[in-house]
Amino acid sequence: MAISITCIVLVLFGLYLGIGGAWLMAVGGSWYYLIAGIALLVNAWLLYRRSMSALWVFAAIVLATLVWAVWEAGFDWWSLAPRGGVLVLIALWLLTPWIWRRLAGRDGRAPLILAVLASLAVAGYSMSADSYDLAGVLPTDKAAATPNLGGDFPAGEWHFYGRTQFGQRYSPLDQITVDNVATLQPAWTYRTGDIRGPNDVIETTYQVTPLKVGDTLYLCTPHDFAIAVEAATGKEKWRFDPKAGLESQRQHQTCRGVAYYHDAKVAAGQPCAERVYLPTSDARLIALDAANGQVCPGFGQGGTVNLLANMPYPKAGYYYSTSAPLIAGGKIIVGGAVNDNYSTQEPSGVIRAFDADTGALVWNWDSGNPDQTAPLPAGQTYTANSPNMWSTASADEKLGLVYIPLGNQTPDQLGMNRSANVEKFSSSIAALDLNTGKLRWVRQTVHHDLWDMDVPAQPSLIDITTASGVVPALVGATKQGDIYVLNRQTGEPIIPVKEVPAPSKGAIQGEKPSPTQPVSGLTFMPKPLTGADMWGVTMFDQLACRIEFRKLNYEGRYTPPSLQGTLVYPGNFGTFNWGGVAVDPVRQVMFGMPTYLAFKSTLIPRDQVPPPDNGRGSEQGLNRNEGAPYAVVMGPFLSPLGIPCQSPPWGYVAGVDLRTGKIAYKHRNGTVYDMTPLPLPFRVGVPGIGGPMITAGGVVFLGAAVDDYLRAYDLTTGKQLWRARLPAGGQSTPMTYTTSDGRQFVLIVAGGHGSIGTKAGDYVMAWTLPK
Repeated sequence: MAISITCIVLVLFGLYLGIGGAWLMAVGGSWYYLIAGIALLVNAWLLYRRSMSALWVFAAIVLATLVWAVWEAGFDWWSLAPRGGVLVLIALWLLTPWIWRRLAGRDGRAPLILAVLASLAVAGYSMSADSYDLAGVLPTDKAAATPNLGGDFPAGEWHFYGRTQFGQRYSPLDQITVDNVATLQPAWTYRTGDIRGPNDVIETTYQVTPLKVGDTLYLCTPHDFAIAVEAATGKEKWRFDPKAGLESQRQHQTCRGVAYYHDAKVAAGQPCAERVYLPTSDARLIALDAANGQVCPGFGQGGTVNLLANMPYPKAGYYYSTSAPLIAGGKIIVGGAVNDNYSTQEPSGVIRAFDADTGALVWNWDSGNPDQTAPLPAGQTYTANSPNMWSTASADEKLGLVYIPLGNQTPDQLGMNRSANVEKFSSSIAALDLNTGKLRWVRQTVHHDLWDMDVPAQPSLIDITTASGVVPALVGATKQGDIYVLNRQTGEPIIPVKEVPAPSKGAIQGEKPSPTQPVSGLTFMPKPLTGADMWGVTMFDQLACRIEFRKLNYEGRYTPPSLQGTLVYPGNFGTFNWGGVAVDPVRQVMFGMPTYLAFKSTLIPRDQVPPPDNGRGSEQGLNRNEGAPYAVVMGPFLSPLGIPCQSPPWGYVAGVDLRTGKIAYKHRNGTVYDMTPLPLPFRVGVPGIGGPMITAGGVVFLGAAVDDYLRAYDLTTGKQLWRARLPAGGQSTPMTYTTSDGRQFVLIVAGGHGSIGTKAGDYVMAWTLPK
């Protein structure tokens, strides 16, 4: 019976590999699977004949597979395991008495045992070495004795989304160090009561970075509650509900932050002398008294500015705020999110500056009409569907500039009818005059973007010491993996940027992909994928991925969208996303979390698009692009088992010396603990979305990964020093502060991310050192 069942299994495996292998060879892929399938069928026949030759043949299969696997994948255990794991398990089964004792002929156990031992030896070696790891150290010298932090704020406070207007995500606090961070203890946990529910849109996420001013933390929740809590205890002081409601057409339901403002024109202690500004998902900006959460009636209309004013196509759920406004020069700089790939009739991506005292519109900069910055009169509208800023700006008040990370015009994958202004400003960083909104410079990071490669994150401002002296710099992280290091006064590169040829194969009729694309000299751009990079839990789903890979249109980064289906790598999840990077202005170094996930996008002719199903908004699946000649189906490039088709690592932590532009280290980050049915602690290197925070103690804090942990790293080496288990997904950016007794706290919110499937929650959690 055992032999009969084994024969059946081998026949099924052999047929699958043989047929699939023939298909793979037909589309230009590896020959291995066809040969392996035939060999398994031969082995099944010998086993059926009760011939000991079956063990000899299987030993040859195992050894040949081992040689092929090492030749193709090197000594990376995660790449070797799916290639040979199943075969080693079958070999072990064949060596049991239930099989070999029923076979006749020359004993074949010895060669099969040797083949298994050789495989285990290679596996053991590959587990002990990481071919993807880049070890190194960042410089520890103080390049700037008096660093420019972006404002004179108390060291123990966090006044802006990125701590200061510079968006550095750096704290000068040094109580927590590489030597004592492992002793951090939970200080308090606060629950907001706002948890992702069954009626929410898929992309309902908790991504807020709280502000800390005085003795109070200010934060918002996914459904736009504004809340103040005591920084020392986590006790709630007040909350405000804007009653934004649910909207099924809203693609994102999140609030990444609020803004704080001290109104010098109001006497201390008087109502609304200190304010918190709340952006909402129904396109309002609300001013609240920081002391009690009451609406400040002198701002806008009864405390509210309507962000749909002068907006074309103000349809419910199509325009909303997801990110913190920036306050600079007495103005509130506000962008907004628009629904990607819903329609060609979308609201404008206009950037607006409102008077922080009164809410009056000071200027508007519309990338579709960039010269008209004076406030539009009633009855006129901004340019429909112009590139937008869905993230947060940064500013240098001394230079009088505000820096805008711009997205792409939707539909992202169709560029046939874009205007000259859209082609100029899509997926770029623009510097605007803080007082007038006039354009001072622009640096485009992708030409004729067809891949949703928005500039997703707040630019980080830092002064860098160069051979020519100290230069005011801007560090801009991009989805495609390039880090742009620019002179923030002029927009000129500090680290060189070059143009390289770009693919054009597969572009639809009428589309004209850019023949070249910019590449920064500092880049985390991944190597182009090959068939050897395809992955799976087993050789069977790996084969399916290899076939799918060969069927797709792919010639590397920036392969145009196609009717055939295009592999987009990095995918629109981004190498970097809204969490951006953190920079240390003292040591002039950078820390980031590059992520690598391939996506697929397939254009669908309009006459083949199914009717609407009134489903909840999402950027994955069918994007209808109403009004355009094509819709698009897009999503991660996954195996039949729902795991990435490309081999890990999918996520790293990395350190960069900004003075040289060199990547010092790059290590796998995160485990599959919360990705698999069993809680396996394997450090594969997993995706993440969120941002890092650096402290003067030489410690970096980062959540973000799809396993539910907050981690601390040595900034110098990237070594993990500490981690704390979170009760929900930590897809947010941590911050740090001190309380009145001088203790330093580290804080993160843990509420999960709907579209990547991490656990939902409503937690605000703080840690501190033992007393």
